[in-house]
Amino acid sequence: MNTSRIAKRIAAASMAPRARLTGAIYLLYFLTAIPAQLLVSRNLLVYGMVLNLIAFAFYIALTLLFYYLFKPVNRSLSLFAALLSLAGCAIGVLGLFHLASPPISPLLFFGPYCLLIGYLIVRSTFLPRILGWLMGLAGVGWLAFLSPPIAKPMSLYIEILGILAEASLMLWLLVMGVNLPRWMEQATRTANVRVSTTRTSRF
Repeated sequence: MNTSRIAKRIAAASMAPRARLTGAIYLLYFLTAIPAQLLVSRNLLVYGMVLNLIAFAFYIALTLLFYYLFKPVNRSLSLFAALLSLAGCAIGVLGLFHLASPPISPLLFFGPYCLLIGYLIVRSTFLPRILGWLMGLAGVGWLAFLSPPIAKPMSLYIEILGILAEASLMLWLLVMGVNLPRWMEQATRTANVRVSTTRTSRF
């Protein structure tokens, strides 16, 4: 057995626990982000800030795990999505300390991020497409929050849709993980295309 096949088998073997780890990190994000917003709404700002910082740390870890998960689908798009999410996290952290001037909503980055994650799920073969469509709708909803005339009457429905979409993806990863043979197949196909492109560019 050659080295490349061994490396692929190791990658496939590590993906099963990594997919469930992604779901677990997602759950921890929910368990910190939601209480953080409740604390802020009750003017317990210091506690809310601490929980928000922890939530952002979980989301950064989640972003990196998603990048690896969806790299076989489209490496460039997965990287771009990750950069959008990291930018949103940075803006969110700066906003906690009132250092963003002028104030920029993190949703300007998280909305497109959810859209891209939804697209990558739909294009993948290892996760149910319905999860991708839900994430795409959630992304549209988060972007709608940037428009006050739309956000004001629709805020409750947008939040329900966003939580439903992200919670569904989180629970699927936590309980079911990913279809490993299909993830491996897509990863192998992507690697072969890259090798073929590299060889062609040398001539």
